[in-house]
Amino acid sequence: MPRMGARTNQVRIIAGQWRGRRLAFPDIPGLRPTSDRIRETLFNWLTPVLPGAHCLDLFAGSGALGFEAASRGAFRVVMNDSNPRVVDALRASREQLSADSVEIFGGDMRACLARDDGVFDVVFLDPPFASPELLTEAAGVLDRAHRLSPGAFIYVELPARSGPISLPGDWEVYREKRAGAVSYRLYRVRSV
Repeated sequence: MPRMGARTNQVRIIAGQWRGRRLAFPDIPGLRPTSDRIRETLFNWLTPVLPGAHCLDLFAGSGALGFEAASRGAFRVVMNDSNPRVVDALRASREQLSADSVEIFGGDMRACLARDDGVFDVVFLDPPFASPELLTEAAGVLDRAHRLSPGAFIYVELPARSGPISLPGDWEVYREKRAGAVSYRLYRVRSV
């Protein structure tokens, strides 16, 4: 297990094969896991599509979203983070769970997408709140590279007080909610 410093942060997997398991993540400024309450709502929305899905968690952070998807039956989960300490923690969590369906990359999102040419059914876009431009950039890269399957779902989490965001025109809001200072939305790629 990577050294986490004096304080160890943990997230709990809510459901599926690893229900109740706790995963450690490093204490890094700006790293804020999606809350249990939000994850429960999100994964209730995704229940019909997760079994057998190919998922991408582009700003994995604590790993809460990607490992939850794998726990609930996703066939393949690609997780990426640009912070080496976070990547080490994600790899330790994958080993702890024996999560063979999870692949972990380190580096920026473009490097991740260059190393993996998969097409994804579910994508989690939850960049650091201090870097909102990453959300628009990631959406554009995914769209231009044709990395989303027809009817794919894209989860977006952002500050509730954020302004309008620029997303591809064929992404339609499927579900949305707010929890305190967080706005979260599930988009779906409109089928032609």
